[in-house]
Amino acid sequence: MLVDILPSLYGILQARVIFGVGCVAKLTEEIERLGASRALVLSTPQQREVALEIAERLGSGPSSKFAGLFDRAAMHVPIEIVHEAREEARRLDADCCIAVGGGSTTGLAKAIVLTGDVASPLPILAVPTSYAGSEMTPIWEMTQDGRKTTGRDPRVLPKTVLYDPALTLSMPASLSAAGGINAIAHCVEAFYAQDGNPVISNIAEEGIRLLSASLPVVVKEPGNVELRSQAMCGAWLGGVSLGSAGMALHHKLCHTLASAFNLPHAETHTVVLPHAVAYNTPAASEAMARVAGALGVDSAAAGLYDLAVTLGARVSLEAIGMRASDLDQAADLATEDDPYYNPRPVTREGIRELLQNAFDGMRPE
Repeated sequence: MLVDILPSLYGILQARVIFGVGCVAKLTEEIERLGASRALVLSTPQQREVALEIAERLGSGPSSKFAGLFDRAAMHVPIEIVHEAREEARRLDADCCIAVGGGSTTGLAKAIVLTGDVASPLPILAVPTSYAGSEMTPIWEMTQDGRKTTGRDPRVLPKTVLYDPALTLSMPASLSAAGGINAIAHCVEAFYAQDGNPVISNIAEEGIRLLSASLPVVVKEPGNVELRSQAMCGAWLGGVSLGSAGMALHHKLCHTLASAFNLPHAETHTVVLPHAVAYNTPAASEAMARVAGALGVDSAAAGLYDLAVTLGARVSLEAIGMRASDLDQAADLATEDDPYYNPRPVTREGIRELLQNAFDGMRPE
């Protein structure tokens, strides 16, 4: 019976999730629930104003839960920024972190936990303003000397996540598009990841369906709260899928390209995803059929490419800043070791062809 085998297939991630327009008002209550009282608010420079608004919600005077603001979170989580933020947390005697923003900020919070006091790591409260999904995963990353290191550690999973779709209303259409397809990528790889299972496949399928249906409206009607809520729900499911099932070729390629050549994270995922799917389709045809079904198309790879075009996203590596002269090096880096499971064997020749197609922005069949 299914109930007899599920315990060996699926482990539940322990995170408290609050969802709904206006739920960020519960932040102080959630800090107290964790037994904390001095929150270090984290953001990127671009999200500083939103972070300050969040800080204001923490009160003022002796009863305030606000310890300070660190607004230098950066893409790919540079190790130097991690050290600075960790020292700021120590200086302010912070006992929790509030990550306001997307994957860069959540990644910084995770890195602070990972490099801090092992005995009493700072709990994280995540307030997503994008569709990154990293707030629902125990996956961490840090970049040093142009090389990105990733891993899994249950300590870095945020204790509480507050999904307030109203916080995404100011997200530009381009970021909504790329961030949304990045979230779809989390769902896609869950179908054929080594730790995939029937429960997560169903979650991933619903995530793709919600995102692919809502994103075209979101980019045309940025103020549509109902569709923003649907997209954020899809991104939430994408994060759950990624955190539970793990990664394969697509994520490895994106990590390699983004860190080694300083490419934008979400846009790299947007460009590479259709080509990684095309590469893996011969070895994972059943999974790709389910992806195509969730998209409402015949071909998963072509459907993902067409969705990106419909959203106005850039669909070539050249368009997001990669040079043709770097493709050989990228293929070498992506195949010099193979830490991720993948349903189709990874070869240097195959990856070089994949990268060329992605560089040219070719529509896969």
